[in-house]
Amino acid sequence: TRGVAPRDHKFPVMARPALVITAKRLKPVPAKYLEEGVGVITLPDLRWKRCDIKTIALLPNVIGKQRAAEEGAYEAWQIDPDGNVTEGTSTNAWIVTKDRKIVTRPLGHEILPGVTRRALLELLQATDFTLEERSFTLKEALASAEAFLTSSSVYLLPITRIDGQKVSNGKPGEFSKRLRQLYLDHAERQATA
Repeated sequence: TRGVAPRDHKFPVMARPALVITAKRLKPVPAKYLEEGVGVITLPDLRWKRCDIKTIALLPNVIGKQRAAEEGAYEAWQIDPDGNVTEGTSTNAWIVTKDRKIVTRPLGHEILPGVTRRALLELLQATDFTLEERSFTLKEALASAEAFLTSSSVYLLPITRIDGQKVSNGKPGEFSKRLRQLYLDHAERQATA
């Protein structure tokens, strides 16, 4: 943080930064998520204009995640005013097009630059996969061959339903499986290096 100081919006003079670190053990991803995939719902993106800055101002994300849970979905994808998917409430969004291109939104003020997203992008550069960093619409996601999400806590999960509609055949696809394994292999190498 910028440090402890009396409440005032301007930066304190000569403040010493405060560092807070927490650690916790995560539960393993349920096998059902990997075997059957997960569902997402879509919501208008109501967040502020600097989503690339990690803050504790997460009220729209919390409300979106709660609504997803209430509707029996794992996550909520947020949709910008132009009809494009920005990201999930706590994940980055990806699709695989029918012509086998992996698509994710490029970095900008609209998304948080997730560390798992960044690692997967770096891993993809060393493969024969075709990657496109561009916006994609909800319509395009619904017509995709596959969809998946990435995050630090679950790495990569296949999405098999969007707003209750099946993605492709409603089962996790080959790209999602291969990319998850690619990431897990990378994480294992990093842990033992």
